[in-house]
Amino acid sequence: MFALMQWSEVAAEAADSFHSEEEIRWFRYLNRSLPSASNALFSGSGACVQCHGSDPDQIASIGSNGADINVVDDWRATMMANSSKDPFWRAKISHEVIANPQLQAEIETTCTSCHAPLGHFASMFQGQQHYSIQEMMDDSLALDGVSCVSCHQMSPENLGDFFSGNLSFDTSLVAYGPYISPLASPMIESSGYTPVYGQHINTSELCAGCHTLITESVDINGNLTGNYFVEQATYHEWLNSIYNDESSCQSCHLPRIEGPVQIAAGYDTEPRAHFGMHHLVGGNTYMLELMKEHKADLGIEATIGQFDSVFARTTRLLQQQTLELELSLESRDSDTAYFKVALRNLAGHKFPTGYPSRISFIQFTVKDGNGDTLFASGLLDEMQRIVGRDEEFEPHYDVIRHPDEVQIYEMVMADTEGTVTTLLNRALTSVKDNRLPPIGFTNFHESYDTTQIRGAAVDDPNFNIFGKQQGTGGDELYYHVPLQGYSGELTATATMFFQPLPPRWMDEMFSESSEEIDYFEGLYNNQSPVPVVIVSDSLVDGPTAMEEVISPDDVHIYYQLGQVHFISANYPVERIQLFRVNGQLIGTWKPNALSGSITHHFESGIYIVVLQGGEKTGVRKLMVY
Repeated sequence: MFALMQWSEVAAEAADSFHSEEEIRWFRYLNRSLPSASNALFSGSGACVQCHGSDPDQIASIGSNGADINVVDDWRATMMANSSKDPFWRAKISHEVIANPQLQAEIETTCTSCHAPLGHFASMFQGQQHYSIQEMMDDSLALDGVSCVSCHQMSPENLGDFFSGNLSFDTSLVAYGPYISPLASPMIESSGYTPVYGQHINTSELCAGCHTLITESVDINGNLTGNYFVEQATYHEWLNSIYNDESSCQSCHLPRIEGPVQIAAGYDTEPRAHFGMHHLVGGNTYMLELMKEHKADLGIEATIGQFDSVFARTTRLLQQQTLELELSLESRDSDTAYFKVALRNLAGHKFPTGYPSRISFIQFTVKDGNGDTLFASGLLDEMQRIVGRDEEFEPHYDVIRHPDEVQIYEMVMADTEGTVTTLLNRALTSVKDNRLPPIGFTNFHESYDTTQIRGAAVDDPNFNIFGKQQGTGGDELYYHVPLQGYSGELTATATMFFQPLPPRWMDEMFSESSEEIDYFEGLYNNQSPVPVVIVSDSLVDGPTAMEEVISPDDVHIYYQLGQVHFISANYPVERIQLFRVNGQLIGTWKPNALSGSITHHFESGIYIVVLQGGEKTGVRKLMVY
């Protein structure tokens, strides 16, 4: 009986398996497609997938909700996994080489250090001075991108001191992990690597070497100037924040689950708690969609479903963990409505951070009671270009009064001649950097020299400051909207968008031609760079300044026990709108009656009630105690 019960339980478990047999066969095929070879220093992700990929028995890498959370499947559709196959990256390297052909070896060597580390550093280990894009294209391990041992073989020595892809790896075939006293024999047997505990694997310093990039500036004639430019400093931004004492990069990018989770398939290993899921998401949904559509052409070994999962996680990170936005109406008269947009950065670094093509901007609109637009800033044309954007670059604003003024949060680079450029090697300085800093960011932190605020944002009394206290991680932006005597209903909406690859950035690169540039331009022209909505807020302001055509004697209104009651003397009340005192619409009711009530969960305070009956409109203040 006991044996029969065991068999039945196993059969039932198989019937309820998270993956179908067809899916499991497909995963096994994909697993074989990952590079399992080794070079002088590394092994490919194919050496890890046997234990850390999808478990056909549905025992290992299964979360408490039954979902498959295996490391390889979560990783393989990310930008990290496909860093060396990214067609925009390849096109941009080609653009840099066209501008400075005499520096091709140095440019390609620097870029492959982070985007193709398994090929690059194995070559350096064998004594090479340079590593080219052509060598990368012929190297299956280089095309494995930022794969498993790119992080887990990194040496703990002097972490955080390296930058610009100057990384250090352990050469003794060890794989560092977050768990003390790992069972070594299964990994040694299957891959040749010895698992060892490495406290550094959970620290932000692990990310510093690639997420801090400093380049030597070249003048327009191609001469090295001896000056340096900070192209990105995400790690330093994190240092200059409250998060360097609270949480690491991994806290958001490898989110933990409580567990316990058995993390190796095929072996009876101890389940581990606080497992870090290898989501590794950033913010570039555009490239994820593009690479998904062209994965076969790009040689990407990931399923559509895996791309969709990464896309969903990325969108969730952008929209739930990145930014807060609050819109309010400060005041209003017959000439002007005064709005405030308050922003707060929730990320552990600047937003946007990283590669300087990335921009975030506010689209702000005000419409009248008929839905006609009275004011609009930050609209997009059919090519997804920002309407009214200045020819050179848009300045930072504290107050916006005209539709051609738009708040864009970005870094703008300039060359040795002071001309705005998108060529990293020609960049000498940033003439604008108003990207939203993280909470706790100050101009007296020791890393401020690599994370400076530049341009008009420096003098903005509301940018990252409240009174004399720095580190708010936010900005307050004001919109003064001309009304020209209009006193009716206003609907205002403020939306923050994120656009990682805006058309303006592409113009300079697309003016050149190479195999890589032409290929990416074709992909780009076929997939519109529609920006992502990060957060939005809106409010409706009733005609509070309007003369009370409905007199107090015509309609009696009062509050009692959670309801607003009305009694009309002469005509049916056709519509009731209830507002908070800041102008936010609570709700609209259409009773079309001489008396009645509306129900709402009221908090104590003052409310504005707008009544309409026939051609008449009136406004009442309502006190709730």
